[in-house]
Amino acid sequence: MPIPARRSTRAAAAVLSLCALVAAPAVAQDRLETSAGPMRLETLAQGLVHPWGIAALPEGGFLVTERPGRLRHVRADGGVSPPLAGVPAVADIGQGGLLDVTLAPDFAASREIYLTFAEARDGGAATSLARARLDESLGALENVEILFRAEPALSGGRHFGSRVVVAPDGESLFVTLGDRGADESAQDLTQHHGKVVRLARDGTPFSGNPFLGRADARPEIWSYGHRNPQGAALEPGTGRLLTAEMGPRGGDEINAPAPGANFGWPLVSDGSQYSGIPIPDHMTNTSLEPPLWGWVPSFSPSGITFYDGDLIPGWRGDLVVGALSGQALARLDVEGGRIVSEEIIPLGLRIRAVTTGPDGALYLLVDDDRGALLRLAPAEAG
Repeated sequence: MPIPARRSTRAAAAVLSLCALVAAPAVAQDRLETSAGPMRLETLAQGLVHPWGIAALPEGGFLVTERPGRLRHVRADGGVSPPLAGVPAVADIGQGGLLDVTLAPDFAASREIYLTFAEARDGGAATSLARARLDESLGALENVEILFRAEPALSGGRHFGSRVVVAPDGESLFVTLGDRGADESAQDLTQHHGKVVRLARDGTPFSGNPFLGRADARPEIWSYGHRNPQGAALEPGTGRLLTAEMGPRGGDEINAPAPGANFGWPLVSDGSQYSGIPIPDHMTNTSLEPPLWGWVPSFSPSGITFYDGDLIPGWRGDLVVGALSGQALARLDVEGGRIVSEEIIPLGLRIRAVTTGPDGALYLLVDDDRGALLRLAPAEAG
């Protein structure tokens, strides 16, 4: 049975907000009061251009994508490499460009990574998935291969998604795809847009997908009725996939994609059209999957991660959400499959992605004029 959605409002968030920072031309070091005690927010690197995706490297530092089409290595000391060679050509258009980066589960041996990006094609552009080998010098990609292309290509520069997550089996991938600004595409099973797809690691449809063998549906589809899912992460212990999805005016959501499930866009939403025209809310059609959590007014959730480090034990297992228009982090307490509470930590910064680093700190990508990578850790941890 679907779990009823909860809705966060600005008033509710204000009760849980603990400290607001004043945005400055460059964040050097700031102290935050949080439910886990004082935290220190410091800049590791800056000068990145629309940083979008981040992956922690076992040899140290991070791979960071820049939306215009560059992939960089940010060292643990904050040094930023020149752009890596071999990155596929991207369509730097509107919200499109070089998007997510994820390490393969056997990266230590294979050095394989996955990239999602907007690709120019006949008819416009659409989201694609590539894999490549990262060379030992951290200076280039080798053996670049495009595994999957969302179809069809469409004009315009809106709603490409996109995150890529290795599934719990280690042999398949989830890729989130936006509706490309064409609302109706999210309900059209002959298109990939507005879907979560599940692929084998070679890019072919996953053998357990719900629409395999149907002539009226794409075999890669896992779930549908999504608007613009820009966050995805696996829940520790259960392996459940959760996504963060941007609604229209309000109606931002946390969802739990399941095989064949329809999450309702654009048939239902807790937001309204930009024109002001209302949309029926989730309670008007209980045959569609409701969100686990939502925000009204808009919070613009982007990258998410389940915190699994040791530096902040009180947050272990919680879902941490980066927000663009909300300019904050949200920490969501997930218990028994439900989100039971929320803490909003205002930052005054547009947070595009968030991940747990190997040192147990949280690392945040700031997508604004600073173009920064920040480190968040307990103040006493250093």
